[in-house]
Amino acid sequence: MANVGVIPYEEKGDVGNKKPEDLSKCKLVFKGDLVINSMNYGIGSYGLSALSGVCSPVYIVLRPKLERVKARFAFRIFENRAFQSYAQSFGNGILDHRAAINWDILKGIGVGLPPVDEQEEILCFLDRETAKIDALIADQEKLLALLSEKRQAVVMRAVTRGIDYREPVTDSQVPWMGAVPAHWDLVALSKVTLERCDGPFGSGIKSDHYTDAGALVVRLQNIRAGNFHKGESVFLDETYFLTELQRHAVVEGDLLVAGLGDENNLLGRACVAPPGLGSALVKADCFRFRLDPEAAIPEFVAWQLSAGASFDAGMLSTGTTRSRIPLSVMASRKIALPPLEEQKEIVDFIASQNAMFDSVKAEAESAISLLRERRAALISAAVTGKIDVRGLVGPKVVA
Repeated sequence: MANVGVIPYEEKGDVGNKKPEDLSKCKLVFKGDLVINSMNYGIGSYGLSALSGVCSPVYIVLRPKLERVKARFAFRIFENRAFQSYAQSFGNGILDHRAAINWDILKGIGVGLPPVDEQEEILCFLDRETAKIDALIADQEKLLALLSEKRQAVVMRAVTRGIDYREPVTDSQVPWMGAVPAHWDLVALSKVTLERCDGPFGSGIKSDHYTDAGALVVRLQNIRAGNFHKGESVFLDETYFLTELQRHAVVEGDLLVAGLGDENNLLGRACVAPPGLGSALVKADCFRFRLDPEAAIPEFVAWQLSAGASFDAGMLSTGTTRSRIPLSVMASRKIALPPLEEQKEIVDFIASQNAMFDSVKAEAESAISLLRERRAALISAAVTGKIDVRGLVGPKVVA
């Protein structure tokens, strides 16, 4: 229910609590009720229900007294961040935004309540102004989606056709690649690899091997399409790594490939080990390829493998919920390699394009953040009487 309002269980996907088999303990919900997740209120789990049915016992169901308060005005009160923070301050939990609240506490919190006709004016004002802000946010989110599509298209074009599109082409015989420049060489990844490995399996890494510092463990979450994501670091005992796991070592410039994936994190995506890693090794389902520097530039290969990941994940993988490719199969993936100088030009071109995309993305994300802050401040000011909206909009009866 977070950020999407009250929805039927069938629409929520595989998120949150499972549907209880015994519905006798569930709470009744009628259309127009305000429903609040007592565990997740601080992260937006609340909404007015457009449906009648039942909900989990962890929810608080409020039915406004319509002669005193409009249902949507009550909803706007719960949207007020200052009210949210105050209500959460009475909750129990380790994380502030996940602190559980209950009705005994909630019912004791006082709020300023204007007359019903003034509530209607406030709602009309907020409907108009938040609609404008929401439209601007939607425009920026659409821009972000288009940027993502454009970025992928630029990378795909660069790693399969190069920068000079006038070059004669030939069929690569690889469905996702299509035609590639005729002077590029089509080879298996293994043909330009000096050494490869998977991470240690089974008892190779146990919980008691982990330390606060030492050899960095490269995990699936570190491998993004074309980029190494540092994230939260995990380390192994340095001595144990050097004596037992050195064959799984990672050094700067190694090609790292994900051997496990799902629809959100594609199998076969690749990146390059960045400088400054220190002692490092790959974990299970992460592959390390040390490429021949006279044949391939790791960054180029990483971008090309990532571009073809969606196809290879379906064609080469096994598994149902999460797809997997063995190291030997990963090594057989076909890559199309231009001469080294051209590989370098393509890598530089992708870097310059990504820098441009990143700049526009940062501006759009900043705009969205500011607009959301403006929206929240407007709601807070209106429902607490900090601004007088009477007479700013025409009369409208709001349920």
